[in-house]
This record gives sequence, structure tokens and C-alpha cells, in this order.
Amino acid sequence: MVSAIDTAAIIISRDAHNISRAHISENALKVLYRLKNAGYQAFLVGGGVRDLLLGRHPKDFDIATDALPEDVRGLFRNCRLIGRRFRLAHIHFGRDIVEVATFRAHHEDAAEEGEGVLRDGMIMRDNVFGSLESDAWRRDFTINALYYNIEDFSVADYTGGMQDLHDGVLRMIGNTEVRLQEDPVRMLRAVRFAAKLEFHPEAELEDAIKRLADRLEVVAPARLFDEVLKLFMSGHALQTFELLRQYGLFHYLFPQTAEVIDNNEPFVLPFIRQAMVNTDHRIEQDKPVTPAFLFATLLWVPVRQEAERLRESGMSPIQSLQVAAETVTREQQQVITLPRRFQTPMKEIWISQSRLEHRRGKRPLSFLDHPRFRATYDFLLLRCDIGELPPELGEWWTRFQEVSDEERRAMCNAIGGSSKRRRRRRTSKASAKANDS
Repeated sequence: MVSAIDTAAIIISRDAHNISRAHISENALKVLYRLKNAGYQAFLVGGGVRDLLLGRHPKDFDIATDALPEDVRGLFRNCRLIGRRFRLAHIHFGRDIVEVATFRAHHEDAAEEGEGVLRDGMIMRDNVFGSLESDAWRRDFTINALYYNIEDFSVADYTGGMQDLHDGVLRMIGNTEVRLQEDPVRMLRAVRFAAKLEFHPEAELEDAIKRLADRLEVVAPARLFDEVLKLFMSGHALQTFELLRQYGLFHYLFPQTAEVIDNNEPFVLPFIRQAMVNTDHRIEQDKPVTPAFLFATLLWVPVRQEAERLRESGMSPIQSLQVAAETVTREQQQVITLPRRFQTPMKEIWISQSRLEHRRGKRPLSFLDHPRFRATYDFLLLRCDIGELPPELGEWWTRFQEVSDEERRAMCNAIGGSSKRRRRRRTSKASAKANDS
């Protein structure tokens, strides 16, 4: 924790830091200069400054200013004001959006009733505007409270963020417990930054997260969906998963999966870890990663367990997976909103697993052209990799895609012949046993 009495503002001049305008997006520079030329203060702030100082290449550039949201809209025809809880200006340049926020102040400084609202310690409305200094002390972590000034290209540091950046420490600004209660999602942000930057959270922050993990239960499911995507689709999914478990947060995001992990269900941890490794590898190679596949891996073992229970009661393999998929998804929806556009392919990946386990006849040939075949096949390979299924099954489907149509038919017929031979052997054994008796 760091508080306002701990440090005075430090101004790092242009020759004492490594930020260059050449590494700032052209659109962000346009916004900064137009604000400055209109007589407003304009600063690059947050993750963009942090990453530039670390020698990284940020994708997003956020701006802080003393201009009110309506003033920003008056300067930019391509501006939209969004949000009630936290009013922001979004300036659109095609698909690129530059986010502009007015300097915030403390809630008790609200000039109008209802603009700074807390409920049970949680921020419900946050439109109390203030100065650069007050804005710095309102931010979450010290390393995110560094301001690049377009006026003279200096960096303003009110909270000791430059030192924490140098030391690799993740430190909360203000009273750690109060700040986490104001917005419990900050616990997830702490995990994301720790995994992404390989920073170590200070001991006070670690302890507070473990104590307050259950506060995630009051966060809207739709907001948690957005945060989970940031957690697992930023290229550090494996480390993120381990940290979520270490700090007791994973249970409040995926309670059904956490339960099977706690029950030492075979394959669940190797399966998820391998899925996270594969996700990180795809992102590193700039390959697409779909949330449907991600959620399918995180919820698979609860689905499989429920399907097994239903099969024991007499359901067919396909029907049991269909019912299990609906049951697990419905329960997960109480915690994290899963948009239908991701629910449908996620369920298809699960249900189609039984189709890949049956390779006789013409069905494998027709399924090869199914839009969801590739995702289903990749999911099957994951199961084979960790030993949940025999590796020969994955190898068969890999070869099946590589050979000609004639060879594919031969492979299916061979499976059919093997099945008939197994049935004949079982029948012969049963007859022999009957004769012996």
C-alpha cells in the first residue's frame, strides 16, 4: 500500500526516460495534441505509459485530461460518451478507439449528489472530477499511475510507480483492503498484471486478495466475462491459472471446475494446464483463439462427469452429453455470462466428442466437412495428450485428414471389420462359457 503522505510528485524529464512519440499510436497523438492546443492538460496514462517504460509495445493508449466529457465531445466529431458508472469519452478512428477520461477526485469531494456513490464499500457511480494529482491517487496500482505529458514530454509520478516498475513490485495505491472492496475486479487485475509483467504483488496485497476473494460474488456476471477473456487471452494463460488458484479466486469464477479439482479428479489439472499452454502458444504465433474453445476446456471435466452419471442411468452417449452441456452451462451462467454466440460452439465441441470416438461407416466422412470439426478435433487431441483417451484415436483422426477419400473409406471399413471381429470373439467366449456351465 502507498498513500498520499508517502511521496511527493516527481517529474522525470524527457532525457531521463525512454518514452518516444515514435512508439505512441498516431491517433493517440492526434488526441493529445488537439486537447493541448485547445488549452487543456493532456497526458498519456496507465498501461500504455507502463509498457512503454518497460520497453514493450502497448496496443491501447488511454488519455487523462482536465477537459470534461462534454468538452471532449465538443472537440471531436468522432467522439461518443459512454458509461454511467464511470463516464468516458471514446474517440473513434475506424476500428481504433482512443479512450479519454477526465481527472477523477475522491468520492467525498463530489459537488453533486449521486456522482460519487458507494454501496457496501463498492463503487456504484464514479463521476467526481478533480485534478491531475487527485487522479493519480485514485488509480489502482502505482505502476498504472504514471503520466506522460505531451506539453514537455516529461513523466509525472505521484505514487512511487517508477521505483515499483524498476523493482518489479505490484503495489496498491491507498488502503489496500478498501480499494479492493471498492472494486473487487481489481483482484483479477492484480493477477493479470502479475502474470503478464512477471511482477510480484506486495505481501499486503496478496493477503488482502486471499481474504476478500469472495467479494467477486457481487460482481456482475457480464463484467466477469470480459475480465476472464483478458485474463486468459493475453498470452499468459497458464501463469494466470496458477495464480488464480494460489489466491483462491478461481473458485469464484469456475466453481464447478474448482470442485472437481478439489476432489482430485484425474486428468482435470493436466487437461486445463495443457489447454492454457496451447492457448499461449497460439497467441504467441498470432493465431486466433476463440472464447468458445477456452470455456469448453475450463468446463469440460464437470460436463464429462455429469454425462457419465447420466449414461449410468441409461442415457445414450450423445444425449447424456447434450443434457450435461445444458446443465453445466446453466450453472456457470449464474457466475459468468456466456454469450449465446460462444455457448453454441462450446456445446457442439463437447457433444461432438462422442462422434469422434465412433469411426465406423460413413459418419467420419461426413463429419470431416462440419464447420466445427477442427475445434472438435483439436479438443480431442488435448484429451489424448493428457491420457484421458488413447493416443491412437488422435493419430487415427490426424491421418484421416491427410489421406485420399479412397484411403479414408478403407480406414472406416477397417474399423468396422475390427468391431465385427471383437463382437465375434465376445460371442464365442459367451457361448463357450455357457457350454462349460
